[in-house]
Amino acid sequence: MEYKKYFAPGRVNLIGEHLDYNGGLVLPAAITLGVTATFIPRSDNKIVLHSATHSFCKEISVDDEIEFDANNDWTNYPLGIIAQLRKENHSIPSCEIIFESNLPEGSGLSSSAAVEVLTAYALLSQTESSINLVWLANFCKQVENDFIGVKCGIMDQYSVALGKKDNALLLDCNKIHHDYIPLELGDYRLVIMNSKKPRSLIHSKYNERKSECEEALMQIRNTNSEIRNLCEAEMVWIDILNDETLKKRARHVISENLRVKEAVKVLEMNDLSTFGRLMNVSHASLKNDYEVTGIELDTLAETAQQIKGCLGARMTGAGFGGCAIAIVHQTAMEEFKNKVNEKYLSVTGINCEIYETQIGDGVHQLI
Repeated sequence: MEYKKYFAPGRVNLIGEHLDYNGGLVLPAAITLGVTATFIPRSDNKIVLHSATHSFCKEISVDDEIEFDANNDWTNYPLGIIAQLRKENHSIPSCEIIFESNLPEGSGLSSSAAVEVLTAYALLSQTESSINLVWLANFCKQVENDFIGVKCGIMDQYSVALGKKDNALLLDCNKIHHDYIPLELGDYRLVIMNSKKPRSLIHSKYNERKSECEEALMQIRNTNSEIRNLCEAEMVWIDILNDETLKKRARHVISENLRVKEAVKVLEMNDLSTFGRLMNVSHASLKNDYEVTGIELDTLAETAQQIKGCLGARMTGAGFGGCAIAIVHQTAMEEFKNKVNEKYLSVTGINCEIYETQIGDGVHQLI
């Protein structure tokens, strides 16, 4: 039986954390780790979802009503895509889809966005000659918001859909416009440090942070009505806010957006050292002002920052567990891994995972 294979990457955000839903600039990159889907046509009016890493599978009729159900486990992500495609009158073929991932789940590398984009891309590829990737990213974000119930911004799905090898993706989350920023690492490597502390955004304080930013924006707009989003605010306007917590949240958002602008400038000059220092400052802001790191991510990032050969390190993703990233010289890699592992184990009692990756392409067909 004829089958096809598709791949969607995970992503890391190099800098610009928690800015996507605040209308700011983010600088993510697709990585070469990700999720593969094998698409096998069927002729029995069924859709069957399997995973190589999960025992749970799901079989439905192509005409079944689909609603979110916690008992559906990981299959809620492809099921949400299928449900929305049907609502928008796309033809859904009878098929079996087998997912296989080398992304750690719940780690902040966007495994859920990868599954969403991958499912939509694979299904649409059966009936459509071309797929608008910007539309695809927005479509999958809507499913995450409405079906899954996570009020994420556009960054994850956009990165997974439109990533480009050896380039970071400068995304303006207000205008939904992107530019590719060449990222030449030379003798340095992008290192991912997995805290092994999984977190689900649904059960985290992600939505709480989003609400705090909305409240801060509302108070600022009472004085400056032309401000459309928090990233357009200026630092001096923080004094308008009547709550210390809101001031801290706004300070992170405004300063982080400025750091992204500076990061683009230094990367265009291939100044990796300054970029690394911006990563360090970003992590401190996420720790002290946005309060989304925790002992695990702080230990990883702050230990990495002290090791010779590491230009910079920070948490990546929404926080509350998950991963940190670092830029490390290849000759320092063995010492880096040993020192980070040793310190992390002594502080948390957990063995972290450390692996190197490359910047790769967005969703695409393999065979």
